[in-house]
Amino acid sequence: MAAVGLVVASTVVACAPERTPFPTPTTQTSSAADNPTPAPSATPTFDMTARSIDDPASYWVIVNKLRPLAPADYKAPDLVEVPVPYVYAPMLRADASAAVVQMFADFTAATGLQMQSQSAYRSYSAQVSTYNNWVSSLGQEGADLTSARPGHSEHQTGLAIDISALPAACSLDQCFADTPQGQWLAENAWNYGFVLRYPNGYTAITGYEFEPWHYRYVGLELAAEYHRTGATTLEEFFGLPAAPTYAG
Repeated sequence: MAAVGLVVASTVVACAPERTPFPTPTTQTSSAADNPTPAPSATPTFDMTARSIDDPASYWVIVNKLRPLAPADYKAPDLVEVPVPYVYAPMLRADASAAVVQMFADFTAATGLQMQSQSAYRSYSAQVSTYNNWVSSLGQEGADLTSARPGHSEHQTGLAIDISALPAACSLDQCFADTPQGQWLAENAWNYGFVLRYPNGYTAITGYEFEPWHYRYVGLELAAEYHRTGATTLEEFFGLPAAPTYAG
């Protein structure tokens, strides 16, 4: 049974600032030398090397079919329970969990609707079972388009969450993109540090079919730059090779 948390919204009333009087004109003149034009402020440059994309503990780690976790049975640190409605009790790393809680609360405040966690952190052993179940139902080729092999899963990092509507609608189905929840997430998730990891039409790069329910926490800084540049995959953003298939 899904556990539903109560969200209490507070209202902040902003007071209008006092009007500043216009200065009294004077007849004094000045030269450009007396009042030099301020130099324009430099635009901050995003540092692509600020975090590791190889360290499994990094918020920027890139995991795909060509980039397995090292070690393969890596266990994410600082895992906490995520206090949101759920199908399977979710755990995520602490910062990702806090972001999910805020994101779910803001969605409900904005729309009056609800979302729930479908699944979040999965250990190496749990991914073995998940992947084998997909192989049993779809065959290995079909499973590889739907589920990561153990040691290659973003869920193992503690930074990925699958989200569904509450009440359930189009759960783990591409039609989730057309639900109010899916549309809101596509537009707003970056504000909370998340990116849509497997976008529509990019299977040849990510190796997975369109998953409008799968969001990956990368932190506010990277998510903002990702959004600003119009990036669609982490592979392209970091200049990494496409990863449509496993190396072996």
